[in-house]
Amino acid sequence: MTSLLDVATPALVVDADILDANIAAMSAALPGSRCRPHVKAHKCTHLAREQAAAGHAAFTCATVREMEGMAAVGLGADLLLANEVLDASRLGTLKAAGHRVTVAVDSAETVAAAAAGGVEEVLVDVNVGLPRCGVEPAAAGRIADLARAAGLDVRGVMGYEGHVVGLADRDDRRAGCDQSMHMLAHAHADVGGEVVSAGGTGTYDLNTLATEIQAGSYVLMDTAYGKLDLPFGLALSIIATVVSVSGQGEAPTFAVADCGLKALGMDHGNPAVGRLGTGPEPTVWFCSDEHVTFAPNGPVRVGDRVRVVPAHVDPTVAYHEWLFVVRGEEVLETWPVDLRGW
Repeated sequence: MTSLLDVATPALVVDADILDANIAAMSAALPGSRCRPHVKAHKCTHLAREQAAAGHAAFTCATVREMEGMAAVGLGADLLLANEVLDASRLGTLKAAGHRVTVAVDSAETVAAAAAGGVEEVLVDVNVGLPRCGVEPAAAGRIADLARAAGLDVRGVMGYEGHVVGLADRDDRRAGCDQSMHMLAHAHADVGGEVVSAGGTGTYDLNTLATEIQAGSYVLMDTAYGKLDLPFGLALSIIATVVSVSGQGEAPTFAVADCGLKALGMDHGNPAVGRLGTGPEPTVWFCSDEHVTFAPNGPVRVGDRVRVVPAHVDPTVAYHEWLFVVRGEEVLETWPVDLRGW
């Protein structure tokens, strides 16, 4: 048996029981095609297989590399690249190999790229309030017409209400989601097609318009989503080692562990820190390149292990090569984060 205490730190760790519970909860809430899990949250084909075994066989990807990696392990039955690309040739290669490939388009240029690359199916990406990719709702029909004229099959529309998925108040989250989906519904009326793809972990049970929800973070979770009223547990953490303490004794001023900016996604704020076997409690002061500095709430010594819970799961996972799947302190399996890169 491999013990978690023998693993070199910082190490990305997944609690097997919480992971299973999260997958089961989403499968019960949105069975089958109602959820199209977003693999950008975990970038791991082993974990994607667990989601597929629970009935979610269609997947959302953020990069061409993710699309290729999913197809390579036999998970290419229905893959959506929910991003625009101007070189779709690698996607066309996947299509020619027998995988179902759909790509988002929001301009004449991305339509032309899809057609030239050999992709046959597209979704019209619509801006529903998040200032990122997506055409304005009133122009969605024009993009669909361009796609059909280029010989593409327009499956429908997609839009992401990412500006509201993290709102703490559930009523505010619902109202924001409804407003976004009102815009997407108008676009869909002009575009047509059977697919309305939208949503995320924060709105998975509030988005009643979408035919499929692109939730990703639910499977591992982070402290940002952990603050919301969601039925998913914090399965992911980083095990770190205390490498320095400001004076020994019962109440040191601060301690430092080997888990910093190069191991954590920090765009949603500081991580939480706790002792192994306990919940996050100490106060995090700051993170630097290789370190997290925190004020412990009790005795801590050099060599102690601590659990660091990130505020944003997606970029955190992308920093690591392996997921250690554990039950307690026993390492059950080691999964490669094999969808990293572009």
